[in-house]
Amino acid sequence: MNKQTYFKMDKRKFNKGGKRIGAGRKPKSDEIKLIERLTPMADEAFKQLQIGVKAGDYKFIQLYLAYFAGRPKETKDINVVNEQPLFEINYDKIVEDIIDDHSEDIE
Repeated sequence: MNKQTYFKMDKRKFNKGGKRIGAGRKPKSDEIKLIERLTPMADEAFKQLQIGVKAGDYKFIQLYLAYFAGRPKETKDINVVNEQPLFEINYDKIVEDIIDDHSEDIE
């Protein structure tokens, strides 16, 4: 490999895979610590959520319904259209022409 192409490469082949700093799921102990820190504020959070829903604030209502009723299931409308070919190929006719051409060569 010459030097010119060597310097243009992005050096992905040197990554060697493996663990990256900050990659992957956080340890369960970190999640438990966070839950323990947030638990004392749960009553206040529910109170504020109730105030926001009663005030008619869209974001509070959206958050409430996302947890209460769940998010709506995403649906996709898929229409399969049978396309017409631009031209029709008659393979039987092509084969007959090839056979006729070869039979003329033999005679």
